[in-house]
Amino acid sequence: MPHSTQPRIRPHVVREVANIGAEEPRCQLVDRLGLAAPLLLTAEESAWLDWFEGRRSSLGMQVASGGPLTAPPPPDRLAGLARRLEDNLMLEGERFRRIVEAPVRPPRCIGCYEGDADALRRQLARLFTDRRGPGPPRAFGAGSGPRDRLLRGALIPHIDYPRGGITYAWGFKEVAEQANAALFVIIGTSHYSQHRFTLTRKDFQTPLGIAATDQAYIDRLVSHFGTGLFDDELLAHLPEHSIELEVVFLQYLNLGRRPIRIVPLVVGSFFDCVVGGLPPTTRADIARMVEALRRAEAETPEPVCYIISGDLAHIGPKFQDPVPLTPERLEHSRRQDQAILRQAEAVRPDAYFKLIAAEADCRNICGLSPTYTFLEATSPATGKLLHYDQCTHPSGNESVSFASMAFYGTRP
Repeated sequence: MPHSTQPRIRPHVVREVANIGAEEPRCQLVDRLGLAAPLLLTAEESAWLDWFEGRRSSLGMQVASGGPLTAPPPPDRLAGLARRLEDNLMLEGERFRRIVEAPVRPPRCIGCYEGDADALRRQLARLFTDRRGPGPPRAFGAGSGPRDRLLRGALIPHIDYPRGGITYAWGFKEVAEQANAALFVIIGTSHYSQHRFTLTRKDFQTPLGIAATDQAYIDRLVSHFGTGLFDDELLAHLPEHSIELEVVFLQYLNLGRRPIRIVPLVVGSFFDCVVGGLPPTTRADIARMVEALRRAEAETPEPVCYIISGDLAHIGPKFQDPVPLTPERLEHSRRQDQAILRQAEAVRPDAYFKLIAAEADCRNICGLSPTYTFLEATSPATGKLLHYDQCTHPSGNESVSFASMAFYGTRP
């Protein structure tokens, strides 16, 4: 039996039907935090999970009956299941606590990028020098933006590097050449939490080192926003890729230059605003975050650069989209993307939102919430589209589009 005297299935572990084509129904335990691989169970073992509720001792689990119609689980098989649960990090205990309470978030996206530091540097360098890429980043001040306006922020994809890496490179080249900052506020799409805004104080580890989170900036942001920003921190940040994939590029660009600091903020859905047809800032929590970002930056005695981590359209059967991915549909989606990007370039956040709301966000624009939050909070003077791409799977099951944009200056 496990080390715990009263074994309990840990938080964020859920049961799902395992579709493996077997005659006997099977289920699997899935860790929503992404810390453990799915664990396949028989139907009998699945029924025994009810015994792991943290109220029975290990001995009591072996001898008690689950009810008048339920035979006691055989002790040896129950002990075997308990060992499998513990070995696969499915039980509460010291191993789990060490991971979630650690001050550093471990990398979760290795596989999307190389796990070896030297191989990762070569992988990223190739994205800049690819025939479709922007070329290697030059020194600060050599970028293509307005000479009298520093870069305020950049919209960068968070799709995997094999599909979107060239577009990443276009955006981060401009960041390297135009951003006079060591502090980066990364506003990313939240894919897992139902909470609107979530911070983490954890530093981010990647093969290129540890990116420190700026605790003083987070203190200022919390003081202006109020409570609730850490209520769902584990689910919002541990499995999330939208911050990590930007951190890797920032580390690569700043190696040997100066250490960077980050502020990891993920933003959940604005779909309630889409359904209501009202600008997002009419929601009290969104308005409060916009103001908190403004005030936190105003109190920060150094330049701040924002990274918006968001993609554009997600269409096709993979995304429960009933409309076939015909060439005409893909072209229509491309035109719609260009229309909303023009509004972002012109720094018209309400017009940008209205175009997405007008189609009921049927194309699943996952960058809506972080992009709108950035535009409202920072009021850049102008924007510039750097690169756009639309990646469609050969099977026709999905198409994802994404872009890199740069935003300069501040409106008076």
